[in-house]
Amino acid sequence: MALFLILMGPQGAGKGVQAGFIRQQYGNIPHISTGDLFRAMRTRTDDFAKMIQQILASGALVSDEITCKMVEERLAEPDAQNGVIFDGFPRTIPQADWLANYLSSKGEKLAAVLLLELDLYEAFRRTFGRVTGADGTSYNIYSNAEGITWQWAEHPDKAFPPRLDATVNATGEKLIRRADDASADAIIKRLDSFVRDTKALIPYYEQHNLVRRVDAAQSIETVSAAIKTILDNTK
Repeated sequence: MALFLILMGPQGAGKGVQAGFIRQQYGNIPHISTGDLFRAMRTRTDDFAKMIQQILASGALVSDEITCKMVEERLAEPDAQNGVIFDGFPRTIPQADWLANYLSSKGEKLAAVLLLELDLYEAFRRTFGRVTGADGTSYNIYSNAEGITWQWAEHPDKAFPPRLDATVNATGEKLIRRADDASADAIIKRLDSFVRDTKALIPYYEQHNLVRRVDAAQSIETVSAAIKTILDNTK
């Protein structure tokens, strides 16, 4: 049976890192983020993509029906036949119902909902302080700054906010900061979205005995080991 999982947790909980670990351990199944799918729509020229582009440009919310159709399109691709790690989907009860029905129609079902639990203040610190190398190596100025030098670089005219400059000591590589990580407002909006939308699904999946809670405040290796134990006992 294929391995279909949902990763839940606030930004900074390590979903991307743990998705990479799961892929390495369990057959390189794709990590599907609806955010990535929506961004990919911007480069397409077919009618379905144009419809989504128009909705996003208007500032309106994309309906559950259209979101599910987009996910269904992705699930039809060859690399998704042996399983998927969902991230950011489902976000609503109708989307969750659709996913259950879709998987059932294929003779499949969710193996688990991995809930990476993290205090929201810690989630903010992890996100706001995050910088990344070109090879994907991640550092954090508040909690994982060993081997890097960083400083706030003020604008000559004192424009706000100051820029975060971070460099790897051993190589001199300039580290990258995502634009949305640099905005406290953007981070808070993403946390609000998690509290408002994603957390509402936890009781839904608890009713189906699918939620597996993991303390994401632990080290990456400890979280990975906990996830492996869960999945080895699930499969």
